[in-house]
Amino acid sequence: MLTEKRLKRFEKVLQNRQEDLTAVFENIWDPHNLSACLRSCDAVGILKVYFVYDGSQRFPKLGDSSSASARKWVESEFFTDIEECYSKLRSQEFKIFTTHLANDSKSLYDLDLTEKVALVFGNEHFGITEKACELADGNFIIPQVGMIKSLNISVACAISMYEAYRQRQVSGFYNQCRLSQEFYDSKLHEWKLRR
Repeated sequence: MLTEKRLKRFEKVLQNRQEDLTAVFENIWDPHNLSACLRSCDAVGILKVYFVYDGSQRFPKLGDSSSASARKWVESEFFTDIEECYSKLRSQEFKIFTTHLANDSKSLYDLDLTEKVALVFGNEHFGITEKACELADGNFIIPQVGMIKSLNISVACAISMYEAYRQRQVSGFYNQCRLSQEFYDSKLHEWKLRR
């Protein structure tokens, strides 16, 4: 039975969901990393994420831990080709930025994450594919001053998502529901059935 307290929580969480912020995960194989990424996405109010598995990798089996359960509350869509995924995002007018160390990469902190934006995170060992990088609107890096020039994928995702959260909070994006009433009502009904 759905309690009043649980219903209020559903309502509050849905009111903070951000339809215009998303993440793309390309060939992420480690279930712990992926679970942690999903937890960060849920924490900042992402409504939906995208997974690309091109055949060299497959979606890992996620356990029943609290971080894996974020998958229950963050919608997902799967693709076998990054071009198809980008095409879907562009049809919704998303700008696409990849995490890639290149000469033209911008700092994460120079991106306008209040725009309709998708951030792409790549495989733990090889990063994003060349195709994912070439087809994106730009690349970004998380500035670092240490000897090692990369972060764990789940850490990079969390830092990036919380920068988006910070920018959106300053801009008042979490002060009121930004979903249409019809969409909100539909999602709330889905969540009530899910419990």
